[in-house]
Amino acid sequence: MIISVRQSTLIFLALLISFSSCKKESYTFGNLKTPANLALTTAITGTDATNPNGNGTGAVTIAATSANAITYKIDFGDGNIQVVPSGNINYKYTNPGTHDYTVTVNAIGTGGITSTISKKITVYVAFEIPKTIVQSLTGGTSKTWVTDNLAPGHVGVGPADAFSPIWYAADANQRAACLYDDEVTFTKDAINNILMLYNNKGQTFITAAATAAYGLSGGDNCYDLTTDGLIKLAFMGATSASTPA
Repeated sequence: MIISVRQSTLIFLALLISFSSCKKESYTFGNLKTPANLALTTAITGTDATNPNGNGTGAVTIAATSANAITYKIDFGDGNIQVVPSGNINYKYTNPGTHDYTVTVNAIGTGGITSTISKKITVYVAFEIPKTIVQSLTGGTSKTWVTDNLAPGHVGVGPADAFSPIWYAADANQRAACLYDDEVTFTKDAINNILMLYNNKGQTFITAAATAAYGLSGGDNCYDLTTDGLIKLAFMGATSASTPA
């Protein structure tokens, strides 16, 4: 009889374990709510009347808001996608030049329900000038350049792929005096743009072949020309045979 009782007890315990293991937990999302009133704003850094597409940094502030949204998935339109729980992000585009991007935001609610909004923006990204060029031109801040009037070939003509005055090279002080008092100042700003100021002291030396481009006529000579004002230089990767050497 003792054996029989023990066997019954074991069977009863096995049944309890079986029933316990078959019990399923119950989960619920609660009320499924679609994100509503989805809005998207963008602000391109440095935008003004002179720079309608930004100051060249490529920095853009993106802000998405919506009722009932848990998180946001933002497609920046340049191949990059990021989940942004707050809906707010400072993003930086890196493709040099001026390009259109479509920013698309998916606001995600409970159960994965989404609402979508898109906006096209145009962003200018300045070419990232190599540090060695920035340093050479500006000395790290600002540097003024003049023609080396004593160097052989300081004015010269040669083939585009040779980078030397093979066809013509001026001797020391051979050209007009107004060429040698010109000053060209290169200045670096806070975001590594390079600005140029050309001070020609009132006159610029112009070759006969170039006078018509300035609305003038005549041979190689000094001409009155106004050159006031800073110029922001634009850089791009070389497509010629130019090399670091």
